Amino acid sequence: MDKNLRWRTLAILAVVGLSIWGFYPPAKKVRRGLDIQGGVHLVLRVHTDDALKLETETTMERFRELLEEQGITPAGIEADGADRFKVRGVPAGQDAQFRAAANEIQTSYNRDSGSGGEYTFSLKPNLVAQLRDETVDQALQSIERRVNELGVAEPIVARSGAGGDQIIVQLPGIAEPERAKAIISSTALLELKLVEDGPASTREALLQSRNGMVPSNMEVVPGTSDAVAPGERPETVYYLVRKVASVTGRDLRTAKPSRDELNRPAVSFSLNQEGARKFARATGENIGRRLAIVLDGRVQSAPVIEGRIFDEGRISGGSFTQQEVQDLSLVLRSGALPASLTYLEERTVGPSLGADSIRAGVIAALGGLALVVLFLLFYYRLSGVNAIVSMVINLLVLLGMMAYLDATMTLPGVAGFILTIGMGVDSNVLIFERIKEELAAQRGVKQAIGAAFDRVFLTILDTHVASLISAAFLFQFGTGPIRGFATTLSIGLLSNVFTSVFVSRTVFDLVLSRRRVASLSI
Repeated sequence: MDKNLRWRTLAILAVVGLSIWGFYPPAKKVRRGLDIQGGVHLVLRVHTDDALKLETETTMERFRELLEEQGITPAGIEADGADRFKVRGVPAGQDAQFRAAANEIQTSYNRDSGSGGEYTFSLKPNLVAQLRDETVDQALQSIERRVNELGVAEPIVARSGAGGDQIIVQLPGIAEPERAKAIISSTALLELKLVEDGPASTREALLQSRNGMVPSNMEVVPGTSDAVAPGERPETVYYLVRKVASVTGRDLRTAKPSRDELNRPAVSFSLNQEGARKFARATGENIGRRLAIVLDGRVQSAPVIEGRIFDEGRISGGSFTQQEVQDLSLVLRSGALPASLTYLEERTVGPSLGADSIRAGVIAALGGLALVVLFLLFYYRLSGVNAIVSMVINLLVLLGMMAYLDATMTLPGVAGFILTIGMGVDSNVLIFERIKEELAAQRGVKQAIGAAFDRVFLTILDTHVASLISAAFLFQFGTGPIRGFATTLSIGLLSNVFTSVFVSRTVFDLVLSRRRVASLSI
């Protein structure tokens, strides 16, 4: 055996060894998709009207503060739908001043005037469409971050083609579907608001000094009092807080579990540069007042501001458990959902169904492989053994590469395996037929094999490159199962070029190096 052939043989053995080491045992090293492993399939709807309402209310409150600063006193400002609000009773003498002040928001809102100093501001249609689309995109990104932090292997989070406001979530092998659903759909809207009054045991007691009326720039938010004694059930209390938050969850940089001064579970958070600037200003100007930490419309705590605070804070409360603290930290880090979600569909794929899928896929692959082996042995005789060896090595390399790349095996991926077998047979058929033509031209066995591989190589490369381009388009524009098929097919095509050309030729050369062959069984 010459030195070149020895190195080629060692290279093939090394590739095969690394491939087997990469995927064995397959139950632990090959990731399985939802259709094989089992898991949860969810379809969610994003209520984009929530985002429109939040945008409208925020603009409305800022406009109210602007009018107060300029001394303009309309009879009332109130929301009139998700994307518009009304201003009633603008005094006739202040109408010109009001119109000038309204110019600041008319880049985003259309203004319609009515009788009696009434004005309606409607969010422009193109901005409505843009905000709805951005809301779904933001929700998708937040859900994807939350799912990734849950540690789910190869989850699928994508917009659904059924509707522009729907999102598909697939969680293979999830052990706690209810906890996953709770984390995914948790809004986790964090707001830090100045407390004007409270806490009070009832809403009526809170508003007694204001004749039972809530001021237009404030709102009543429920909260939970700390238990007087361990094990005692906390009572609901009420706070009167500013509508406009000093700092929101959008200003968060990170959040993590911690402990408060009483060694109870808590969540510590830090703010980004802009959030720290706003937090420092709000706390510096309101020393001695309470600051309510509001999470999803409920006050978690309302500590007294003792000094200027810059970029750190803590959410604490006697009712938190360690698991709730971990989940809350997770959803805060991933970002608040811009709108609420509704589950439209939930399907659970059991592990037993996944096992049946694996069994059916293995039987199909082995059945196809057996028929191919019989065909090769019958039609090409002993030379068919060469093709079989190349095909088996191709499948081993394919499994090893999928394990190294952490690719997920799905039922469409199994179909990619079977197609890879077909591509391997096709390549070997091209080579063997070319060898037969060279032998028919009265060439020697070694010369015929060498010429066949040299001349067929470009044909094999051309067909595989064309197939790789198709697989790339499938991966780019496909979702879920289509991507799984494209991934398996791409890896199979690359390994097939290696086995059908390099491995197959090396096997021929090994046989011819051991003895003189006058004729080839093909």
